[in-house]
Amino acid sequence: MSESVERPVTPPPRRPAPEILQATPEHVRQIEINRLRAAKAAQREKESSASSSNVTNLNKKRPMDSVTTSPTAGSSSSNPKPLKRDTRLGTYFEYDLSKMVNSKGGFLLEDNNEVHEELIRKEKERERERAMRNLDPPVYLDPTKNPRCQECQTIDIDHTLRKVFGCLVCRKCQNDKPERYSLLTKTECKDDYLLTDPELRDQELLPHLLKANPHKSTYANMMLFLRYQVEEFAWKKWGSAEKLDEEYERRTAEKKKKKNKKFEQSLKELRRRTKESVWQRRKDEEHKHAFGPLERDENGNSREVCHSCGFVVDVEEL
Repeated sequence: MSESVERPVTPPPRRPAPEILQATPEHVRQIEINRLRAAKAAQREKESSASSSNVTNLNKKRPMDSVTTSPTAGSSSSNPKPLKRDTRLGTYFEYDLSKMVNSKGGFLLEDNNEVHEELIRKEKERERERAMRNLDPPVYLDPTKNPRCQECQTIDIDHTLRKVFGCLVCRKCQNDKPERYSLLTKTECKDDYLLTDPELRDQELLPHLLKANPHKSTYANMMLFLRYQVEEFAWKKWGSAEKLDEEYERRTAEKKKKKNKKFEQSLKELRRRTKESVWQRRKDEEHKHAFGPLERDENGNSREVCHSCGFVVDVEEL
């Protein structure tokens, strides 16, 4: 039998390669299905390996192959989890300060809130006017256009007095004539010219200059008034300088009278308290007898004897 079967000595001849077939829509669909199945199987294998890494061994430890040294291995950079808020901080509100609008009314308004444009425009105009008032006026080349001192007609006037009091005067004339251009405090105006607080606070009646208090920085600012303006207002209020002097003398006499009356009342109260103290002291110094038990004399009469002074009182027993 072995002789009848011939053993091949050389490899059999290769078959010619078949022609490459064109892929049909059915083949493309099958290839896509196989690719999706392979991807799903790889995802299941990855999930199973991740879950197996949380399983502990006999020593309650994770396997070595599941331990990683990367600090961001457990977190996904594409979708990080938000940090939990600390409950000890209490309740608070988050604001985006870059979207706030300063309305200069003491509040910060957000963009979505309505802001009164007219108020903002008026505030900007007021700021512009204040800035213009604080600026020194220019000096013109034409001498007739420059303001002059009303005393010496020089153009070197004090701009502070001009801005605050509307008075055109230079510093030299201000120092030479203190009876007209010196500055008075509010206390001097009230004591010497008998003016009230509402009159002194009215900027239209009496303009004033505010300066820091020289006694202490935390005290209220000083209000300084120009002397000739205060005198003109005082003459207009009281009629004339003579009537102002009469009113001043009347108030001084009334104040002195009240002071003397108060002194007499305090002296009377002192005398009354002194008399009461003397009477009380005499009352306290009065002796009070402390009698002992009844005693009998040689005649059989009952009597009581004071232990402190020896005073004896006869007692009749019934």
